[in-house]
Amino acid sequence: MKPASLLHIPDEAIIDRIYVIRNQKVMLDRDLASLYGVETKRLKEAVKRNRKRFPEDFMFEMTQQEFNIWRTQFVTSKSDNKGLRYAPFCFTEQGVTMLSCILNSERAIAINIRIIRVFTKMREMLLTHKDILLKLEQLEKQVAGNQDDIRIIFEALKQLLNLPQKERKPIGYKI
Repeated sequence: MKPASLLHIPDEAIIDRIYVIRNQKVMLDRDLASLYGVETKRLKEAVKRNRKRFPEDFMFEMTQQEFNIWRTQFVTSKSDNKGLRYAPFCFTEQGVTMLSCILNSERAIAINIRIIRVFTKMREMLLTHKDILLKLEQLEKQVAGNQDDIRIIFEALKQLLNLPQKERKPIGYKI
């Protein structure tokens, strides 16, 4: 794939490869390797050679427990199991950026730019919808505070509906 055609990767293709692990949005080594067009093994070797560039907040390795949970939740086909003998490296947004420093190819740079743009869009969407979430929380608190009032209103309505109906004289002209 030429670097220019990499810009046509849909955002969804990248978003589908972003997972939340340890309350952080991360991308896995195998997904990044496939986007960069390198073997996962080669990507991991490059990271290990440059370990100082990847502190814990840039990249971490899944624990065995996290790995087992992730496999049961996300890996569905046998072909997907390929290369999943070892717990993957998880790269945060900063870690993905750092990868472009050690994988200095045109493809890696183009892919990194796309990934960073997707992360930025996700963050902007979160900030945009934050106001809406705050309003919903306020409404939820108001409704919770009015539950007793709402219950009283419904009881009064039920009493009105259950009143015995009196015989009324018809109104209008009498013939």
